[in-house]
Amino acid sequence: MQDLIKNLQKEADLFEIKDPSDLEKFRNKYLSKKGEIAELFKLFRNLSPDEKKITGKLLNEAKISIQSKFENFSSSFSVKSKDQNIPDLTLPADHIPSGSMHPISVVRKEIIEIFNRIGFTISEGPEIEDDWHVFSALNFPEEHPARDMQDTFFIEKDPEILLRTHTSSVQVRVMQSVAPPIRTISPGRVFRSEAISARSHCIFHQIEGLYIDEKVSFADLKQTLEFFAKELFGENTRIRLRPSFFPFTEPSGEMDVSCTCNGKGCRLCKYTGWLEVLGCGMVDPNVLRDCGIDPDKYTGFAFGLGIERIALLKYDIKDIRMYFENDVRFLAQFSGIV
Repeated sequence: MQDLIKNLQKEADLFEIKDPSDLEKFRNKYLSKKGEIAELFKLFRNLSPDEKKITGKLLNEAKISIQSKFENFSSSFSVKSKDQNIPDLTLPADHIPSGSMHPISVVRKEIIEIFNRIGFTISEGPEIEDDWHVFSALNFPEEHPARDMQDTFFIEKDPEILLRTHTSSVQVRVMQSVAPPIRTISPGRVFRSEAISARSHCIFHQIEGLYIDEKVSFADLKQTLEFFAKELFGENTRIRLRPSFFPFTEPSGEMDVSCTCNGKGCRLCKYTGWLEVLGCGMVDPNVLRDCGIDPDKYTGFAFGLGIERIALLKYDIKDIRMYFENDVRFLAQFSGIV
């Protein structure tokens, strides 16, 4: 029995453990319930009391020695496993490319900064509006085609509730709550029931401006828009105003800016030398009256422009749908613009 214990001790000492699988084999062979140590303890029970004194000491020492070897290797492999999960902080970091602002956000920010410099504040309002704020308060007659389902997204459960078709609804809320003088711009997302194509979309972004005070004239409107055009497109930019019609302004006009071809004519301006940018006009007295402002004392002008269209012109983008596709290859082109 004593020889068996000594031979087992030597065998365990010589057992090579190189990896966790070897360690598991070592445990199964010597320390499991059916292992060599357990078998020796079964034999130990049959010894006489005198033999048990000496043999028991040898058997306990062998068990402790083998158990200690198992625990040492087990601890060693555990430390190595943890070390493998700890990153080497001395290695150079992986390159993480910087993100970029969306071209709509870039142009929106630039336009807002331009009008901020001449005293315009920002006003915002809900995208889900009622008919009065979107149409009635802005002098749209009941039979106006813009009210039709073909142009407007109405909420089926309530025909008086709709997705706003322009941010002029925000101007109505401002005129109702703020006494003149008023000088504000209203950037925001708008919705119209239009076919999606390279040149139009059912979702787009606008910035509309409003200035109301005593003795505001069309000359003030022209000067404001000329300043805006030169700041956005360059000092050499020229503007022209053409007569137009909008229910909420009278007189009304549309503003064009000179094309980058310098009047020579190109595909971008359809060989006219001019690019249409925005609509504008003097606020109709009926709109002022409906919003609680005395039209005999105050006058004002309003204008509205599409951010997508400005970005198309500014960055020569051919397809408006690219704004909404989240294609990283497209967006990466604006990574250097802040």
